[in-house]
This record gives sequence, structure tokens and C-alpha cells, in this order.
Amino acid sequence: MSNTSTLRRSLAIQFRVIGALLMREILTRYGRHNIGFLWLFVEPMMFTVGVTALWTFSNAHHGSSLPIAAFALTGYSSVLLWRNMPGRCSGAIEPNLALMYHRNVKVIDIFASRILLEVAGTTASFITLGIVFIAIGLMKPPEDILKVMLGWGMLSWFGAALAILVGALSARSEIVEKIWHPMAYLFFPLSGAAFMVDWLPTPAQKFVLLFPMVHFVEILREGYFGAAVHAHYDLFYAGTVNLCITLLGLSQVRVVSRTVIPE
Repeated sequence: MSNTSTLRRSLAIQFRVIGALLMREILTRYGRHNIGFLWLFVEPMMFTVGVTALWTFSNAHHGSSLPIAAFALTGYSSVLLWRNMPGRCSGAIEPNLALMYHRNVKVIDIFASRILLEVAGTTASFITLGIVFIAIGLMKPPEDILKVMLGWGMLSWFGAALAILVGALSARSEIVEKIWHPMAYLFFPLSGAAFMVDWLPTPAQKFVLLFPMVHFVEILREGYFGAAVHAHYDLFYAGTVNLCITLLGLSQVRVVSRTVIPE
């Protein structure tokens, strides 16, 4: 059998495994009742709509003339994107140990299915709310859709890398799962969701730009608002951090995979 045929067969098996795990995760998490799998993107939509409505009806201000709806959509959707993935992968191995009897199911497959599900749900919520807000006049279409896609894609990569690392470490020590949840809340005010870096004093700018998700939110908002904002970001730095987290996470998955004992 040629190398090409072997690779094609391996990819086909991989896709079937991920697809089966996705369906299992959807049924396990959302069931067949009420609106079922639609909760996948309705749930993040409810959070973003709630924040947007709260800011709008309370006449809240965020320090600029940017539309509140667009500012909330780009900020809080981005938080849901990177924060939910590690939460779903933390402690994900133990309840799926029975699946490890199947030789084609690996630890990374468990993580991948949960990550893809979160990305799909949050992305569907982001796009749907964007279309609705534009249609009813709460915001204008993005200035540069490609830059929006770049920022969203880099945020997805960051969330996936962090999820793999947290998921693997939580399998080695229960304390990781307990620490991650409060850490996620602590990272929230530093994530760039509720501010633009340009609004901060210079020392504060240097501090928040240490966090890669801030760079990606800045790119996302520059894509949406164009010249109306002055974005601060270093794509090379943030991409390098993403790559380092990814490699560290994959190395931990390899270690954990050797110690997993199916139940």
C-alpha cells in the first residue's frame, strides 16, 4: 500500500472518530429534548445578548463613541471563545475512559471533539448575532472581514492550545481543574473584552499586552471598526505564544496518553 493511500485511510478513520465523538458529546450534553443541539449556539448567544442589553438599557459608556452592541459582541463573544474550551477539556479524560478500549480513540481525540464543538457553537453565535444586529441597525458591517476572521481564528487557536494544555494537566493532577476556573475569571478583566488597549496608560498597556488574547481582540476590533480605533497588537509575539502553548500541551498529552488505563 502506498504512503498516500495509507495517509488517506488514516485521515478517514480520524474523521470518523472525531465525528462519532462529536455526536456523542452533543447528545450527552444537550440530549434530545427541547431544542436539543441548538443550545450549542443559543447558550453563548444568551450571554452576549444579555450583556449587550444591560449596557444599552443602562446607558452605559465604555469610554468612546463606538457602538455598544458591536463593542459588546466583539468583546464578550471573544471571551466565550477562548475561555470555554479549557473548561470543557478540564477533567474530560476520566468520564471517557471507557472509550479508550477502542484503539482508534486517543486522548487528543477527546479534546479535539470538545474543542471543535465549542468553536462551532461560539462562532455560530457570533455570526448570527452580528447579522441580526446589523439587520436591526444596532451596528454596521465590519470594515475588514478578513481581519475579523484573522482575529477570530487566532483566538480559536489560543483557546484550543490552552484547552489541550489544561486538559492534559488536569488528568495528571486534580488541583489543575480546581485552579483553572478561578483563573479564568481573573483573566476576564485582562482579556481586552471591556476595553481597548489605547484607552489605558502606557504602563498598563505594556502589562495587558503580555496576554496573547488581548492582541487577537485588538485585531478583531480593528477589523470591525477600521480607522475608528487605534489597535495595539504584535501578531508575531502572540502567535509565538500560541505555538509554545500548543507544543507544551501536545507534549503533556503524549505523557498522559501513556498513563491512561481504560475502565
